[in-house]
Amino acid sequence: MPRKPINVRDFLSNLPLFRELSANEIARIAAGSVEIDAPRGTVLVHRGDACHGFHIVIFGQVKLALEAPGGGAKVVELIGPGMSFGEPVMFLDKPYMVSATTLADSLLLHVARDVVYAEIERDPGFARRIIAGLSRRLHHLIDDLEAVSLRSGTQRVIGYLLRDESAVNTGNLRRVTLPAKKGVIASHLNLTHEHFSRILHELIESGLIEVDGPRVTIPDVTRLRSHGG
Repeated sequence: MPRKPINVRDFLSNLPLFRELSANEIARIAAGSVEIDAPRGTVLVHRGDACHGFHIVIFGQVKLALEAPGGGAKVVELIGPGMSFGEPVMFLDKPYMVSATTLADSLLLHVARDVVYAEIERDPGFARRIIAGLSRRLHHLIDDLEAVSLRSGTQRVIGYLLRDESAVNTGNLRRVTLPAKKGVIASHLNLTHEHFSRILHELIESGLIEVDGPRVTIPDVTRLRSHGG
């Protein structure tokens, strides 16, 4: 069944990065963007590829990973709808340092570098919004580095569940839907799949979480946060 066409201008105008731009500015960016249909398992970029712009996920999910010489991979970040990747290497005019692979059937926009540069020339405020977005990304990456370096495996898992921005909160109860397979999340947290599963089981046994497939319920957020220190 063919998918419903995407109104690129409407999509862009609702993103924080482009929300304050005029209709003409949105139209110029849309004209410099290309839709990419990417079934699950599509490698969008390899480490070392040249960067000619940045990608925005319309729907689906993308895994950014560092590939090990032996064939393994370390998941750096999971990119979901409305999120983007590629801006840092685009501005540095450097090749990609990570690979990007879809974890689900996805639709993305590729925004050309020249279009971004032209809008920055027209509107310095656009540059400030890009810097703000990159700063938020850096803050998350530093938080991840701190977790890997200074926190136990249990603290990393608890921190991940409490930080999930897509979670639904009802008072002190929280519902989280894991955005990827457990092995992918474990790699992101620098844990083995077995260690990650063992930690989840321990939290279940302690009554701190309930797990039903990808759905995790936290009955008492305060108690779980205290358990994580």
